[in-house]
Amino acid sequence: MKFTAPLKSNSIKIMLLGSGELGKEVVIEAQRLGVETVAVDSYANAPAHLVANKAYTINMKNKAEVLDTIRREKPDFILPEVEAISIEALFEAEKEGFHVIPNAEAVNKTMNRKNIRVFACEELGLSASGYKFVTTFEGLEAAAKQIGFPCVIKPVMSSSGHGQSVAKSEADLESSWELAKEARGDASELIVEEFISFDYEITLLTVRNETGTTFCEPIGHIQKDGDYIFSWQPMEMSDLAKERATQIAKKITDGLGGRGLFGVELFVKGDEVYFSEVSPRPHDTGMVTLITQSQSEFALHLRAVLGLPLDFITYGAGASAAYKSTTDTFTPELNIDPSIFTTNSYVRVFGKPQTHEGRRMAVALTFDKDSSQVALDNAKKLISKISE
Repeated sequence: MKFTAPLKSNSIKIMLLGSGELGKEVVIEAQRLGVETVAVDSYANAPAHLVANKAYTINMKNKAEVLDTIRREKPDFILPEVEAISIEALFEAEKEGFHVIPNAEAVNKTMNRKNIRVFACEELGLSASGYKFVTTFEGLEAAAKQIGFPCVIKPVMSSSGHGQSVAKSEADLESSWELAKEARGDASELIVEEFISFDYEITLLTVRNETGTTFCEPIGHIQKDGDYIFSWQPMEMSDLAKERATQIAKKITDGLGGRGLFGVELFVKGDEVYFSEVSPRPHDTGMVTLITQSQSEFALHLRAVLGLPLDFITYGAGASAAYKSTTDTFTPELNIDPSIFTTNSYVRVFGKPQTHEGRRMAVALTFDKDSSQVALDNAKKLISKISE
């Protein structure tokens, strides 16, 4: 394969649609291979804007604006990094010969919980929790009674857990309805899911291109309000459960097709494994791979896009802890205890230009050669050393 330099007539060029902390790491990996990078987002000075060769601030839900940016830059590869994108623009770009990663239809299916649940369960036959789709509060009440309490209520389209809640009884439905309707994304329809009393949940990072499919070690994680707080790798699980998890991940990613890294979320109860969701891009829980693998999820995503080998070394166990802001300001400032920076631990600050309560601003990473539990315990201690 020939490699080029950025900003030349023959440059290999990627465009990120969505330029948060995950996109920032993808850009950094691309820069290491001389790939030209164009970072696009709906707000100025997003994390990936700060490290890319070019940056655009547009309304990414506006078909015309997205297409204009794509046609102007003519990227070799378009990498959607968030759900809030004009899917019509991606389909049109694909018709014009642009290469959407993994492909426009996969993005269409995965950005909407209704689309992916119907595809996974009704077309591929994967096991998942029971579910109903509703558009009215009366429909929510009826669906919740049929599914049973507790139940999980989510907008069909949102990111990072926005709008997600658990209704423990009928008395919680009104607040769940309001929370879902206020979420960013598409809240015109909600999904009501059966609450599976699982033992734990994992993310199985699955990487595919023409050279084959590769799986990272399973990642365990703890969520709050649908957004991750801690993740660790590897997650200890039985050989049978791990085998079933890889089978599900392979089936769903083969069904979606294309190339790139997918974050496949799964519930595990004993040896039984249930499909939850899938993202066709690096996953927030996968930031732990920055410290556990020779090739992080971001490097593997780029390798898959470029058609490079997907080999990597697993160094050992590790954990990540997300720091979420408690303030609202246009001049972010994190107080980080220097003791966090050791042989086996460090912090990545995302550089977001504004904070608001609950916004993820940094991640603490820690390594332990042998024990995920030790790494997780250390991560919990480290995150307490960050404040505002």
